[in-house]
Order: sequence, then C-alpha cells, then structure tokens
Amino acid sequence: MELQELVQKAKKGDEGAFYELMQLHKVRLYRIALSYLKNSEDAVEALQEVTYRAFRSIRKVKEPQYFTTWLTRILINYCNDELKKRKRLLVSDDLISLMGAEHQSSWLEVEEVIGKLDSKTRQVIELKYVHDFKIKEIAEILECPEGTVKTWLNKGLKELRGQLEDKGGLGYA
Repeated sequence: MELQELVQKAKKGDEGAFYELMQLHKVRLYRIALSYLKNSEDAVEALQEVTYRAFRSIRKVKEPQYFTTWLTRILINYCNDELKKRKRLLVSDDLISLMGAEHQSSWLEVEEVIGKLDSKTRQVIELKYVHDFKIKEIAEILECPEGTVKTWLNKGLKELRGQLEDKGGLGYA
C-alpha cells in the first residue's frame, strides 16, 4: 500500500495503517533523534513520545504526501524541547552548586513568592520561565493578545522582585 493511502486510512482512525506508517519511519526517526539527543535511551523515548503525539494529531495532516515532513517536524520539536530542558537543568545544577547550601533555600522562597501571585500572572511566568514557551505561544494558549501576555509578565516580574527584596534582598531581584 502506498504512503498516501496509509495516511488517509490512519486519518480515518485505522490503527493498523498508523502502525504501518510508524514502522516505515521508525529507523529514520530513531537516527534523527539519536543525532540530536546523543543517547540511545533518549532516542527511543523520543520515538515513543512522537508516536503518541502523531497518533493524537494525525487528523491534522492536510496533505498526505507531506506526512514524513510533518512527522519529522514533530520529532525535531520534541528533541529541541528536550535539549532546552537539559540545558536549563545543567544551568540550575551549576547555580545551586555555586550558591552553596545557605542559598539553596532561596529557590524555595522564589517558588513560595510565585505561588502568591494571582493565577494569570503565575500562569504566564510558569509558562515562560518553567516551560520555555514563547510569548506568542503563551498568547495562543491563554487566547489573549501578545501585548496582554507581556503586560502580565512585566507585572509579575516586578511583583516578584519587590517581594523577594522584602524577604531580604535575595540576589534574584
């Protein structure tokens, strides 16, 4: 069966066709994931996550001939997200070791202050700084203009700085 036929069947809910599509692409996807993530276990995990994401959104494929491109884009986006997380974790670990034990409690104070923000402001700050979403993506998620997101973000950061300074002039403010 041709690729385009398989895509059409998968879009209509045929799990067997979707499985066949993934079998056709798994070696190529694995190699791409491995080239990005540099680790076999992470590459396999990427394949599992991409298979899940593709299965959930297969109906969004507009042109069956671009299925391979669509699937590869999902994989690359996933790999880039994972690399960002790794980088953020490495930076966080480095900062914690540099700060020493006395300042490790400062992270808890920051989390505590974030928890006191109003829900929209807290949500915007978490989406931006914890989950690495761009302003445009946050605006789409919250269904509001980008300018509103920027306003909430600035308001939240000012409030965070003020509360952290009140708590003792932490180096974050």
